[in-house]
Amino acid sequence: MAEHLDVLIVGAGLSGVGAAWRLSRDHPERSYAVLEARGGLGGTWDLFRYPGIRSDSDMFTMSYPFKPWRNDRSLADGEAIMTYIREIAEDGGALPRIRFNTKALSAAWSSETRRWTVETTNGTYVGKFLYACSGYYNYDQGYQPEFPGREDYAGAFVHPQFWPSDLDTRGKRIVVIGSGATAVTLVPTLARTAEHVTMLQRSPTYLTILPGRDKMAAALMRRLPAGAAHKIVRARNVAMQQGFYQLARRRPERVKALLRKFAVGRLGDEAYVDKHFKPSYQPWDQRLCVIPDGDLFEAIRGGKASVVTDTIERFVARGIKISSGEVIPADIVVSATGLSLLPLGGIALTVDGKPIRPRDLVAYRSMMLSGVPNLAFCIGYTNASWTLRADLSHRYVMRLLTHMDRNGYAVATPEPDPPGPRRPLLDFSSGYVQRALPYFMQQGVRDPWTVKQNYIYDLFRSPRADIRRGMTFTRKRARVGAAA
Repeated sequence: MAEHLDVLIVGAGLSGVGAAWRLSRDHPERSYAVLEARGGLGGTWDLFRYPGIRSDSDMFTMSYPFKPWRNDRSLADGEAIMTYIREIAEDGGALPRIRFNTKALSAAWSSETRRWTVETTNGTYVGKFLYACSGYYNYDQGYQPEFPGREDYAGAFVHPQFWPSDLDTRGKRIVVIGSGATAVTLVPTLARTAEHVTMLQRSPTYLTILPGRDKMAAALMRRLPAGAAHKIVRARNVAMQQGFYQLARRRPERVKALLRKFAVGRLGDEAYVDKHFKPSYQPWDQRLCVIPDGDLFEAIRGGKASVVTDTIERFVARGIKISSGEVIPADIVVSATGLSLLPLGGIALTVDGKPIRPRDLVAYRSMMLSGVPNLAFCIGYTNASWTLRADLSHRYVMRLLTHMDRNGYAVATPEPDPPGPRRPLLDFSSGYVQRALPYFMQQGVRDPWTVKQNYIYDLFRSPRADIRRGMTFTRKRARVGAAA
């Protein structure tokens, strides 16, 4: 027997438990369930278990405004974030409503019943509204390029997304392939106990240093209630993030000089910095990597880690041969080569029997799909903490449900074919984004079809946005298909 509910939330990670919290407070009369593919909550933070896993955004902006971050550790480790997610689920009463080991496979909308029927690995669920909070990572596989000669390699080869719990890295020679957030997290962590760690990168990435602990936050927490301290630090961090992003986009040469100065100050070697930490692209064409307290630079300066910028010719029995002809010895190779993205958690959508491909659709207010009824999705910012936009999306969905209740509407459908040109939803040059563009929904060039990467703009716009603009509503007692 199918389970019938008012709202179905897909995903019990940071986004999903936040959506459940908002729903339980703003619409306590509504029944809901959270469909979670894994055996525990946490989403990305439950999936990734590699050494040193941490946030690359500060927790005062990555946490929710209704749940203040009470730790002065701004760049928190995975365990602390998992604890935070669990507390939200407990506080909001979501735990009994999470259906673990229940992966959503398909979702079919019927205009006759005005319901979504979701088929999962653990039964059928029927809901009036579907909210996909599963992010956009492919949990089943990461990105893994083919390396010539890999079958000849005699050491251990691992991908960070599937880190073996029994892998012993102590005293080993390790090569980490990559230069993104995962690589710059792994290298200094592994270097603490390994013989040596080499970060092998095809091209450099921009890095910035942030303190692991926030002294201002610690001082405020001693003097103010947690909520007040959180608001002050959150506001400061948002202003700094957005200000730095705008500076990078408008004055890239100035920001490049500043980032170079940070690196030279820590490494004390201008030639080394220019060779390994001078990207060919502009700051924030790709996401800026954060290193807490400059730990990567400290590991390099201390001789426990090094960087090689070159391409891989082939694997050999005891390591990797690069294009220069050098062989980098390795007992363990970590392929931190990136992630694979998947829209809507890979759910196969149909509307009245017609298959829906996200790439053919346009995002409405960064959270709904053109022509698709009663469905919302949650994605975060590419230039700021994921949760900043996630919570704005949650609050907008709650406003939409309230508007439908007050006016007797059963269905809300964004316009099916908005006018004007289209461009990628994720406007980023990173490889993992570019590989996914053929599968993702698009965006338009004017409101409400654009996706802004500006939290301050969205913070003031979203609560005042006209719910009716670009949207068709169907009344509960109207004939099917009649627009209000």
